[in-house]
Amino acid sequence: MRLARTGATAVLIVGTLVLPASTAVAAEGEAAASGDVRVAPGTASPGSTVTVSTTACGKETYGKGESVAGGKFHLLPGDRKGVLTGEFRLPKDVPSGTDTVTLKCPPRKKMTATYRISGRPNGAVDAGFGGSAGKESEFGLGWLLVGAAVAAGAFGMRRRAAGAGNRA
Repeated sequence: MRLARTGATAVLIVGTLVLPASTAVAAEGEAAASGDVRVAPGTASPGSTVTVSTTACGKETYGKGESVAGGKFHLLPGDRKGVLTGEFRLPKDVPSGTDTVTLKCPPRKKMTATYRISGRPNGAVDAGFGGSAGKESEFGLGWLLVGAAVAAGAFGMRRRAAGAGNRA
Protein backbone atom coordinates (compact mmCIF):
# COMPACT_ATOMS: atom_id res chain seq x y z
CA MET A 1 0.00 0.00 0.00
CA ARG A 2 2.81 2.40 0.90
CA LEU A 3 4.58 1.60 -2.37
CA ALA A 4 1.47 2.60 -4.32
CA ARG A 5 1.26 5.84 -2.32
CA THR A 6 4.96 6.53 -2.93
CA GLY A 7 4.52 6.02 -6.68
CA ALA A 8 1.44 8.23 -6.77
CA THR A 9 3.28 10.94 -4.84
CA ALA A 10 6.25 10.79 -7.22
CA VAL A 11 3.94 11.01 -10.25
CA LEU A 12 2.11 13.97 -8.71
CA ILE A 13 5.38 15.81 -7.98
CA VAL A 14 6.81 15.21 -11.45
CA GLY A 15 3.51 16.12 -13.13
CA THR A 16 3.29 19.35 -11.17
CA LEU A 17 6.79 20.34 -12.22
CA VAL A 18 6.72 19.08 -15.82
CA LEU A 19 3.48 20.66 -17.08
CA PRO A 20 4.35 24.29 -16.28
CA ALA A 21 7.93 23.80 -17.53
CA SER A 22 6.85 22.38 -20.89
CA THR A 23 4.32 25.20 -21.35
CA ALA A 24 6.98 27.81 -20.60
CA VAL A 25 9.42 26.26 -23.08
CA ALA A 26 6.75 26.21 -25.80
CA ALA A 27 5.80 29.83 -25.14
CA GLU A 28 9.44 30.91 -25.21
CA GLY A 29 9.95 29.47 -28.68
CA GLU A 30 6.98 31.21 -30.27
CA ALA A 31 7.19 34.59 -31.92
CA ALA A 32 5.26 37.49 -30.44
CA ALA A 33 2.12 38.27 -32.43
CA SER A 34 -0.27 41.20 -32.21
CA GLY A 35 -3.27 41.04 -34.53
CA ASP A 36 -1.92 40.57 -38.05
CA VAL A 37 1.66 41.45 -37.09
CA ARG A 38 4.32 38.87 -36.16
CA VAL A 39 7.64 39.75 -34.55
CA ALA A 40 10.32 37.06 -34.44
CA PRO A 41 12.02 36.29 -32.20
CA GLY A 42 9.56 37.13 -29.44
CA THR A 43 12.52 37.93 -27.17
CA ALA A 44 15.51 39.42 -29.00
CA SER A 45 19.06 40.05 -27.80
CA PRO A 46 21.03 43.25 -28.39
CA GLY A 47 22.80 43.03 -31.75
CA SER A 48 20.37 40.45 -33.18
CA THR A 49 18.19 40.72 -36.29
CA VAL A 50 14.43 41.05 -35.75
CA THR A 51 11.99 40.00 -38.49
CA VAL A 52 8.53 41.55 -38.74
CA SER A 53 5.78 40.21 -41.00
CA THR A 54 2.15 41.13 -41.59
CA THR A 55 -0.88 40.14 -43.64
CA ALA A 56 -2.78 43.30 -42.71
CA CYS A 57 -1.69 45.24 -45.81
CA GLY A 58 -3.93 43.16 -48.07
CA LYS A 59 -2.94 43.38 -51.75
CA GLU A 60 -0.31 46.06 -51.16
CA THR A 61 3.26 45.14 -52.09
CA TYR A 62 5.04 47.72 -49.95
CA GLY A 63 4.88 49.12 -46.45
CA LYS A 64 7.04 50.93 -43.94
CA GLY A 65 8.00 49.99 -40.42
CA GLU A 66 9.71 51.63 -37.50
CA SER A 67 11.06 50.18 -34.30
CA VAL A 68 11.68 52.49 -31.36
CA ALA A 69 14.93 50.62 -30.62
CA GLY A 70 15.96 49.51 -34.13
CA GLY A 71 14.90 52.37 -36.41
CA LYS A 72 13.11 52.43 -39.76
CA PHE A 73 12.79 49.52 -42.19
CA HIS A 74 10.86 48.54 -45.34
CA LEU A 75 8.17 45.89 -45.71
CA LEU A 76 8.46 43.93 -48.96
CA PRO A 77 6.67 40.82 -50.29
CA GLY A 78 7.62 37.74 -48.30
CA ASP A 79 7.72 34.05 -49.17
CA ARG A 80 3.93 33.67 -49.10
CA LYS A 81 1.38 35.62 -51.11
CA GLY A 82 -0.16 38.51 -49.18
CA VAL A 83 2.63 38.61 -46.56
CA LEU A 84 4.92 41.63 -46.26
CA THR A 85 8.18 41.11 -44.39
CA GLY A 86 10.91 43.41 -43.12
CA GLU A 87 13.84 43.20 -40.75
CA PHE A 88 16.11 45.40 -38.70
CA ARG A 89 19.10 44.91 -36.44
CA LEU A 90 19.01 45.93 -32.79
CA PRO A 91 21.96 48.03 -31.63
CA LYS A 92 24.41 46.20 -29.35
CA ASP A 93 23.89 48.79 -26.60
CA VAL A 94 20.07 48.67 -26.54
CA PRO A 95 18.71 48.32 -22.98
CA SER A 96 16.55 45.40 -21.86
CA GLY A 97 12.78 45.89 -21.79
CA THR A 98 10.07 46.06 -24.42
CA ASP A 99 10.19 47.61 -27.88
CA THR A 100 7.27 48.80 -29.99
CA VAL A 101 7.16 48.26 -33.74
CA THR A 102 4.81 50.40 -35.85
CA LEU A 103 3.83 49.34 -39.39
CA LYS A 104 2.14 51.52 -42.02
CA CYS A 105 0.54 50.37 -45.27
CA PRO A 106 -1.21 52.47 -47.94
CA PRO A 107 -3.64 54.10 -47.86
CA ARG A 108 -3.97 54.61 -44.06
CA LYS A 109 -3.41 51.34 -42.25
CA LYS A 110 -1.35 51.50 -39.08
CA MET A 111 -0.54 48.59 -36.76
CA THR A 112 1.67 48.16 -33.72
CA ALA A 113 3.24 45.21 -31.96
CA THR A 114 5.57 44.84 -29.00
CA TYR A 115 8.27 42.33 -28.20
CA ARG A 116 10.88 41.88 -25.46
CA ILE A 117 14.54 42.78 -25.56
CA SER A 118 16.70 40.69 -23.25
CA GLY A 119 20.13 41.86 -22.13
CA ARG A 120 21.44 38.29 -22.20
CA PRO A 121 24.32 37.67 -24.57
CA ASN A 122 23.52 36.17 -27.95
CA GLY A 123 25.39 32.83 -27.94
CA ALA A 124 26.69 30.23 -25.53
CA VAL A 125 28.59 30.97 -22.35
CA ASP A 126 30.46 28.23 -20.51
CA ALA A 127 28.78 27.71 -17.14
CA GLY A 128 30.79 24.68 -16.04
CA PHE A 129 28.05 22.06 -16.55
CA GLY A 130 29.17 21.03 -20.04
CA GLY A 131 27.48 21.85 -23.32
CA SER A 132 26.24 25.31 -24.16
CA ALA A 133 24.94 27.52 -21.43
CA GLY A 134 21.56 28.64 -22.63
CA LYS A 135 18.05 27.38 -22.19
CA GLU A 136 19.30 23.81 -22.65
CA SER A 137 21.68 23.90 -19.67
CA GLU A 138 19.23 25.70 -17.39
CA PHE A 139 16.53 23.22 -18.34
CA GLY A 140 18.93 20.24 -17.90
CA LEU A 141 20.06 21.42 -14.47
CA GLY A 142 16.42 21.87 -13.47
CA TRP A 143 15.64 18.30 -14.45
CA LEU A 144 18.65 17.09 -12.48
CA LEU A 145 17.36 18.88 -9.38
CA VAL A 146 13.80 17.59 -9.91
CA GLY A 147 15.10 14.03 -10.27
CA ALA A 148 17.18 14.35 -7.10
CA ALA A 149 14.17 15.70 -5.17
CA VAL A 150 11.91 12.86 -6.36
CA ALA A 151 14.57 10.23 -5.55
CA ALA A 152 15.12 11.68 -2.08
CA GLY A 153 11.38 11.74 -1.41
CA ALA A 154 10.91 8.17 -2.58
CA PHE A 155 13.92 6.99 -0.52
CA GLY A 156 12.58 8.75 2.59
CA MET A 157 9.12 7.21 2.19
CA ARG A 158 10.65 3.77 1.65
CA ARG A 159 12.74 4.07 4.83
CA ARG A 160 9.65 5.14 6.78
CA ALA A 161 7.68 2.19 5.42
CA ALA A 162 10.49 -0.23 6.32
CA GLY A 163 10.79 1.25 9.82
CA ALA A 164 7.03 0.98 10.44
CA GLY A 165 7.05 -2.70 9.42
CA ASN A 166 9.79 -3.57 11.97
CA ARG A 167 7.88 -2.04 14.91
CA ALA A 168 4.79 -4.20 14.52
